[in-house]
Amino acid sequence: MEVSNKQAIYRDYITGFPKETDFEFNTITISLKVKDESNGVLVKNLYLSCDPYMIFLMREVQETNIFTSYIPGSPITGFGVAKVLDSKHPNFKEGDLVWGTTSWEEYSLITNPETLIKIEHTDVPLSYYTGILGMPGMTAYAGFYELCSPKKGECVFISSAFGAVGQLVGQFAKLTGCSVVGSAGSKEKVDLLKNKLGFDAAFNYKEERDLDGALKRYCPDGIDIYFDNVGGKMLDAVLPNMRPRGRVSACGMLSQYNLDEPEGVKNLIQVIFKQIRIEGFIVFNYYHLYPKFLDMILPHIREGKIVYLEEINEGLQSGPAALIKLLSGCNVGKQVVVVARE
Repeated sequence: MEVSNKQAIYRDYITGFPKETDFEFNTITISLKVKDESNGVLVKNLYLSCDPYMIFLMREVQETNIFTSYIPGSPITGFGVAKVLDSKHPNFKEGDLVWGTTSWEEYSLITNPETLIKIEHTDVPLSYYTGILGMPGMTAYAGFYELCSPKKGECVFISSAFGAVGQLVGQFAKLTGCSVVGSAGSKEKVDLLKNKLGFDAAFNYKEERDLDGALKRYCPDGIDIYFDNVGGKMLDAVLPNMRPRGRVSACGMLSQYNLDEPEGVKNLIQVIFKQIRIEGFIVFNYYHLYPKFLDMILPHIREGKIVYLEEINEGLQSGPAALIKLLSGCNVGKQVVVVARE
């Protein structure tokens, strides 16, 4: 049996900031059966995730073994939630719900299903597997607990604190007994951090001419843990405000992604003087901890101890605008594209 399959096509490599016109839509036909000689899985895509790393894949990536550029003229790929319609892989069967890497289209034939993770817990929203229970959740968990080893009473500062990862790190820190300060790019986001997500304090970095002074006001005793999502000037301002033996989890560099020349960091001498540990990480290297992560976070979700904010965009057609909204920092919550609701 064949059906029509709408796809979000990536036109060509970009320079500068992406635009909606960098995408187009196409409709093809696809068989809903996997060939017998294949090891693949045929899925119906339900929810698609918009994530900051995707801007890298829209450019012609050189000399990296982490990212592979999107192929111009093909559907873009990203994390998503899907339902298995047919499978020749022993780990998956018809009707299974999965999350992992898929294409921005209605139906996808996944030829490397080893990257998929079966969804066992369906008493929470399926869209959560694009965020709090998916890659962003694992990123927050690994970057905070595994890299930073937080202790009760420590001061935690999070940049881009309202993002899909930052909003979770802040709540993990509160559950650990830490004091939590976040920065974000609008008054609305700052208010939500304090009033909805439980941060002790937050500030709009766009309104602060002196980031060093702002950090001294909000973290007067110094910062023990910095969860860095932006790099650049904020990282430079944080280093003199770190406490001895502070830890920096380098998760992202949002402020650098659209610069022709990356900004330098001038205060690196503080890493020596204060014995600060800065460590970057790739979340895929921590996927073996996913069962442990679920054991920790699912009870908190069910008991309402963790809040997760999503912004739902209906229809595959809304995908490019949703992604650009995220990359522009105009989103309020995790950007999710609904392709179908089963």
